[in-house]
Amino acid sequence: MSREPLYRRHLGAGWGELPAPIRRMHEVGDGLVAEGRAEVVRGRGLLARVAAAVIGAPRAGPDVPVSVSFEPTRDGERWRRSFGGRGFESRQAEGRGAWAGLIRESFGPVAIGLRCRAEGGRLVLEVVRWSLLGAPMPRSLAPYGQACERVEDGRFRFEVEMRHAWTGLIVAYRGWLEPVATTGARRSGS
Repeated sequence: MSREPLYRRHLGAGWGELPAPIRRMHEVGDGLVAEGRAEVVRGRGLLARVAAAVIGAPRAGPDVPVSVSFEPTRDGERWRRSFGGRGFESRQAEGRGAWAGLIRESFGPVAIGLRCRAEGGRLVLEVVRWSLLGAPMPRSLAPYGQACERVEDGRFRFEVEMRHAWTGLIVAYRGWLEPVATTGARRSGS
């Protein structure tokens, strides 16, 4: 088990291309808490609402308080997000086997394979693989969208958009975060 942060290991030489506020957000160490604000937009159709509920997506709002707890695990990180007091959790780890070269992020029964790259001072994440209940699913049916982290006026900013061909927009959120505390949590197998 490497103590080096997941994104530093994954990006290799690309890690050094990222601005310091992005690197700081991913220097999880023994645990990190960040807080900020976000604008959240949700899809309106029935299928979009069901998909958002399955993954625990945040509720819509123009100025939502956000807190993210980054916790190291044996094979990656657990991200516990709170948007306006409503929890939204995922687990991230280096992909293995068919997921090699990707970061595998799991939201309940859905797992996505993210291609991550440093590009123009941003961290860009692209969904290139997915599974439902552990079964590989066709990429043509995968959720898609844009996700990136960037720095503006010295502050860490995030933009995430999740769509699906059958639902249209599921959820989109953008905002800023600042590290506020280290948690001192021990590495665990969880």
